[in-house]
Amino acid sequence: MATVKAHLYLNGRQHAVSKLPAVFPVPGGTVEVKMSGFGLKRCHYVTTEGHESQLIPDPASAEGRRARLDRTHPTLSRTIGLVSLGVLVTALAVLVPQLAEQLTKPDAIAQHTGTFTAPIDVPTWANITIGLATLAASRERALRLRHTLLDGAAG
Repeated sequence: MATVKAHLYLNGRQHAVSKLPAVFPVPGGTVEVKMSGFGLKRCHYVTTEGHESQLIPDPASAEGRRARLDRTHPTLSRTIGLVSLGVLVTALAVLVPQLAEQLTKPDAIAQHTGTFTAPIDVPTWANITIGLATLAASRERALRLRHTLLDGAAG
């Protein structure tokens, strides 16, 4: 797997490069950059006093295009955000019980914990669809730089 790097630009020219997570020293503080599994998780300027502000993504990047959609069509952007959040909650509600069922099936585990049966039996095509929708929703959340516990933002 290729190493992901952050590139810091100053006045349109590359000023520094670092493996992620990255901390770039800049006048008055640092620029902190972290990635999630689906895209940029954090890109903040942190002053020496500890005040933080999120940096504006490059307009040509996927994050920048998503930010432009948010500015130019806020209702559409909110709707897309709510749909992606709904997809993630639905996936959590459907896939976690199925995972618990699979984990408690082996006899070695079942004899200690008992078995769990998922309340609904979802066909394979629906599981695949939910998985793909979850990937798309996660990508959308990453592009918005909005991370919650549902997005795996812990840490």
